[in-house]
Amino acid sequence: MAKEKIAKFREQCELPVIMAPMFLINDPNMVLRACESGIVGTFPALNARTKDILDDWLNEITTKWARLKEANPDKKIAPWGINFISHRTNKRFKEDLELIEKYQPPLVITSLGDPSPVVKIVHEYGGLVLSDVINIKFAKKALEKGSDGLVLVTAGAGGHGGTYNPIAFIHEVKEFFDGPIVLAGGLSKGEDILVAEILGADFAYLGSRFIPAVESKAVDAYKEMILESGIEDIIYTDTFSGINANYLIPSIEKAGLDPYNLPKKDEVDLSNLSNPNIRAWRDIWGAGQGIGSIKKIQTVAEIVEELKLQYEEAKAKVAQGTHVATQK
Repeated sequence: MAKEKIAKFREQCELPVIMAPMFLINDPNMVLRACESGIVGTFPALNARTKDILDDWLNEITTKWARLKEANPDKKIAPWGINFISHRTNKRFKEDLELIEKYQPPLVITSLGDPSPVVKIVHEYGGLVLSDVINIKFAKKALEKGSDGLVLVTAGAGGHGGTYNPIAFIHEVKEFFDGPIVLAGGLSKGEDILVAEILGADFAYLGSRFIPAVESKAVDAYKEMILESGIEDIIYTDTFSGINANYLIPSIEKAGLDPYNLPKKDEVDLSNLSNPNIRAWRDIWGAGQGIGSIKKIQTVAEIVEELKLQYEEAKAKVAQGTHVATQK
């Protein structure tokens, strides 16, 4: 059943790409522009700062998505999804889960905690549940609790990234699981999508590539910092959230901290900085290691079109290489 669900998702997409849910970045408009461009658009439930706002957002997405489908019968309008924190520390756990049941998003991506309450609701209406994981232990736990598939968050992913090499991670997961897999971590170009497919992933998970999108809710300074930065401008630390994550070094320096002499987790007091209004995530910005190839601000549609061209060029090169090897 899970294989059938992910195959159906792929059929509705121009590219096997999920625009990753990014805190404070994605909103309904960005989700819809992704779907309209042919990739799965998602957002974190907590980007809607209250339950009522989330209700409005979900109503907007479901209504406008249906209109897009109706107005474009010959075009692939990709499915959409929501990211739900499935840990009981989520203060809106019950309320947001009720809204998921009400609006029935085709895809729910769980983070942290036990996904089984989400699985129960989403499977009742035929939706797909993927759980993001950073290691084998959590991968097996998510599957035991009923998740349809896994988002493998590997080294170099923006925000709360993992530490595993993507090739080794996906190979090991394939030893015990043959269902839906999404690969995340440093992917930013069309050829990266093809590589993910070759490794056995059903979809590639791209986040940082869309931070400087026109529709992104990132502030202009954040977008410009992405364009000006590369892999050496990323640092992996647990200082700001208690969980290791990848952040932009220039944003840490701008906040008045030395990125190479950061305090241990729970020891940093942002209120004592030169600017007391500094906040993690809002002012100290996350990004993945793949940002070096991002050179300009574009619309979501333009980004997806560029990814398509790169993807097709990569496929052609692989086919040509295979043909030459066969001739020899």
